[in-house]
Amino acid sequence: MMRYSIRGSHRGPAFLATAVTLVTVAACSNGSPSGTPTPPSAPSGGASASATPTSARPSPTPSPTRTYPLSTAPRTVPAVRDHEAARGPGWKPAPTGGVVVAANSAGLADEGRLLAGELGIPYRGAVAAGPGDVELALGAQGAPESYTLTVRDNRVRISGPDEAGVFYGTRTLKQSVKGSGAMPEGTVTDAPAKPQRGLNLDIARKFFTAEWIEARLREMADLKLNQFGLHFSDDQGFRIASDTHPEIVSAEHLTKAEVRRILALAQTLHITVVPEIDSPGHLGAVLRAHPDLQLRNVQGTPRQGAIDISKPAAARLVDELLREYAALFPGGWFHVGADEYQALTVRSPSASYPQLAAAARQRYGPQAGVQDLAEGWLNNRAAVVRGTGKVAKAWNDGFFRGGVVDADRRIEVEYWTGKEIGARPPAEYLAEGRKVVNLNDEYLYYVLGEPNQFTYPTGRRIYEQWTPLVLRGTAPVPARYDSQILGARFAVWCDLSRSQTQAQVAEGIRMPLTALAQKVWDPAKPSLTWDQFRTLATKVR
Repeated sequence: MMRYSIRGSHRGPAFLATAVTLVTVAACSNGSPSGTPTPPSAPSGGASASATPTSARPSPTPSPTRTYPLSTAPRTVPAVRDHEAARGPGWKPAPTGGVVVAANSAGLADEGRLLAGELGIPYRGAVAAGPGDVELALGAQGAPESYTLTVRDNRVRISGPDEAGVFYGTRTLKQSVKGSGAMPEGTVTDAPAKPQRGLNLDIARKFFTAEWIEARLREMADLKLNQFGLHFSDDQGFRIASDTHPEIVSAEHLTKAEVRRILALAQTLHITVVPEIDSPGHLGAVLRAHPDLQLRNVQGTPRQGAIDISKPAAARLVDELLREYAALFPGGWFHVGADEYQALTVRSPSASYPQLAAAARQRYGPQAGVQDLAEGWLNNRAAVVRGTGKVAKAWNDGFFRGGVVDADRRIEVEYWTGKEIGARPPAEYLAEGRKVVNLNDEYLYYVLGEPNQFTYPTGRRIYEQWTPLVLRGTAPVPARYDSQILGARFAVWCDLSRSQTQAQVAEGIRMPLTALAQKVWDPAKPSLTWDQFRTLATKVR
């Protein structure tokens, strides 16, 4: 509390002015409506009339207390969704304060230690909060990943219904302190608009080190992103060590120890890693070691990356890989691909691939075709994944219309394009009641080398034009489908792998990923201009 006092050594005009003020205050405090003091009655007992009674002497004036304007919302990326202003100095980290966890909140120890290190104050564990402290607490009411952050009486309390929500509250505190040196007085109530928010990385075409991936996870966490898709199998490479099929693994790959290290970091940052083994296309690296399973047309010509789904051995091989990596990755999803199967890109799949047509009729009846065999392949791979306790994801061009076999409704549709054969307008998937994740190739595809008319996306374009409702091209789907759109990921694809270094990729995706983080946390029109947002992001990250 700031106080002011009159120092005896300061005389002259300043002292005189103060004295006049004190007399005026005393004169005005006696209840006279005119403000003129009423003379006191003469004292009894023969005392001199000129003497001033003690009760009439001016009483000391209380020292004024400092007043504060109403606080403003903390400046963070993504922006907080609600801030209740209050008057007060806010909170700044000080050596006398620390980070503590509330009763019945021992699970927040990791979050507490991380925050304490970031703020440069001690972590004191499960003790009562005191002045200057940050208290983390579980058990609050609210939606998953929500939090409430209150600053009052030189203390911060961050509470939420789950550890992820409290963690996001610590990210808000960290960014506010980094950007302005303090956290404003008042209460933040915050929650994400979408449950799935993240980054997708292709390490099959271009190898990325474990250290590079870990750095991206830390950046994601500060942006409150929670899902990291890992595409590690494609025509160019298979990039994680395998115990069941070591023959398919590329020279440059992540060891399982490195993967476990990545997963351990992701878990502390509340990020789920979603592995992807794409099939029945994009299996070139696997098929180099198993050429007998490669798809060939009626002339015997092999199709790049495509496995022959009429052969039982093809399913056994892929399922062994799915089960092996489902055991390695503890998260709740597994991506099974299903896009760009080359057998379906020709004029007459049944004529070009009679073995596939025959297998389709045998399994699904006389009206079935190659499309149905591919859809059945997707359903079977999704069933394998579901048997390991995970939800299957698949690319939208693996979901077909008008066939005998329909894709399982429990598979999440990862919508990326309307350009491929089999790709339908996004409203069709939504009208069927399917859950969809947005990976719109118009805004969210960072394709190395910019082949096939791809251009590197910009953060500004995402920030100003895109929302999760914009699934294909630039037009949004009707707002009534909003609840079926689970979120979005920004995707890095390495088609021309030597076009950029790892460092260039990290720099190139920095602002696009930042813009995505804002729009999946709150899809409403942002209050800041792009230039203001970019400046803020540089300051607080």
